[in-house]
Amino acid sequence: MTTFYQLLEFDKELKKLAKKYPTLPDDIEDIKPILLETKTGIGKNFTIISTSEKIQIVKVRILCESLRARTIRLIYAYHAKKIEFMYLEVYFKGKKENEDQERINDYINNQEDI
Repeated sequence: MTTFYQLLEFDKELKKLAKKYPTLPDDIEDIKPILLETKTGIGKNFTIISTSEKIQIVKVRILCESLRARTIRLIYAYHAKKIEFMYLEVYFKGKKENEDQERINDYINNQEDI
């Protein structure tokens, strides 16, 4: 069974962005069937930004209905052995240029210990 989790920081970011872009939670839900089918996505909207033996970190350009554009970025980790997804970060591309590399590195380092 595939499961989806999210970091506390992700939850806070999502709540903040959802106030401005009300369709965002549903837009993220719309990604789940795609992830269940192709774990690291397919096409130009998905980019694998880090790969290790246990984890793949992927950046997704999400179509936000409120914005009518693909300017929201979702960063998630896929754990192949556990068959689970962890949402790490969500941000608006117009306010933030790149993903939080420190958060990603901390997450990967904490997972390597498990």
